[in-house]
Amino acid sequence: MDPAAAKLLGAGIAAIGMGAAAIGVGQIFGSYLSGALRNPSAADGQLPRAFIGAALAEGLGIFAFVVALILLFVA
Repeated sequence: MDPAAAKLLGAGIAAIGMGAAAIGVGQIFGSYLSGALRNPSAADGQLPRAFIGAALAEGLGIFAFVVALILLFVA
């Protein structure tokens, strides 16, 4: 296999993590909204946890993006 093709293939596979992070953030806030509509009095206590979860998911997406860029331009 051509090394340039392998590099592009590896970067594309690493970029899948960005899409997975977006799906994860959607799941987090979808679950939060579902819970907030069922029990509005507990919604204020769960909002910081939703933001922490979203930040962690986005952090993994950014990490996947950085790995893809490293594979494209450094390796």
